[in-house]
Amino acid sequence: MSDGAPGQGPSTRLIHAVGPSPVVARTVGPPIQNGSTVLLPTAEDLYDHSRPTYGRSGLATHETLRATLAELEGAADCQLYPSGVAALTGALLAVLREGDEILVVDSVYAPTRRFCDKVLARYGVKTRYYPARTEPEALLAMGGAALKLIVLESPGSLTFELQDVSAITALARARGVLTLLDNTWGAGLLFKPLAHGVDISVQALTKYVCGHSDVLMGSACASAPAVVKALHDGVHHLGWSVSGADAYQALRGLRTLAVRLQRHGESGLAVAAWLAEQPEVAEVLHPALPASPDHALFARDFTGACGLFSLILKPGPEAAVNALLNRLTLFGLGFSWGGFESLAISSGDQLAQRRFKTAFAGPLVRLHIGLEEPEDLIADLRVGLDAYAEAS
Repeated sequence: MSDGAPGQGPSTRLIHAVGPSPVVARTVGPPIQNGSTVLLPTAEDLYDHSRPTYGRSGLATHETLRATLAELEGAADCQLYPSGVAALTGALLAVLREGDEILVVDSVYAPTRRFCDKVLARYGVKTRYYPARTEPEALLAMGGAALKLIVLESPGSLTFELQDVSAITALARARGVLTLLDNTWGAGLLFKPLAHGVDISVQALTKYVCGHSDVLMGSACASAPAVVKALHDGVHHLGWSVSGADAYQALRGLRTLAVRLQRHGESGLAVAAWLAEQPEVAEVLHPALPASPDHALFARDFTGACGLFSLILKPGPEAAVNALLNRLTLFGLGFSWGGFESLAISSGDQLAQRRFKTAFAGPLVRLHIGLEEPEDLIADLRVGLDAYAEAS
């Protein structure tokens, strides 16, 4: 510590003797800036909002992450949120107002459904659900004069139906209706929503972008100036922010996203193909499999698959499903996905919440295939399936 100015006390010297470093060495990643207060050079700059004036609006790491995500998504701008759910709810709040109507795919992520039913409804926004494989013309016909937004998710949560995104967005745009797509499965790499006409592409960065199951974050990307402004204003007005350290972790995950996704996808397909041949399995729900009813759409629109899919077991009781899951040793039992580890869950009550029920042959189990050797995961699943057969 320097001696400070003559006559200054020790507390003053402690606070002012050492300030920000005037020289920042160049590294392959941006510096992590953790700060709430931003010091402006002059009084005239205090209300110049063309530059950061408060840490919540984002500093060096945030700006680099936003720019990189915008590049990934082919967007003009990207906003950050403290979780994937916050990105979905924040984007919805940014573009909706009292009296609006939205159409939401029935296979949507459960927290999105909860927000629509329990929060948007309180503020006069009407939600109407539609089956995932509704034809685009029929889908648009469902909306009334107040239709403002169509919420898509392709593949859908748990059941992995694909939607004809390009056809839906073309019809929606012609009618002046916005579209939002939860693109967490595609991770901004395997599917490009904005290139298919979607107005807002949302990701739970918690999943594949961060990739290590230790960061919560979400993003919403857009290109149309009015939508970009709405998302920016929404983040500003609602006070969303993420830490500099978390933004750095997400940026670090982006650097290896392509190689990780390739491994997840290849291993996932190997496990899915094996499961499709097992006597205890009635069906595998994976759009990349040639037997999938949506495979033609997948081949047209996607450049690859991730590691998330579901299987339908042949009829058996809940106790048998629990026996299967409890026998697994390499698959953790936990929600979320997109990290390096393999995970498994039962469908619980999620399918029962849907408006349009699908008659499956038996119980549904969702798997996330991590970065372990697929042969080891197959061996672990074989033990679990044996337990299912014994308990059925």
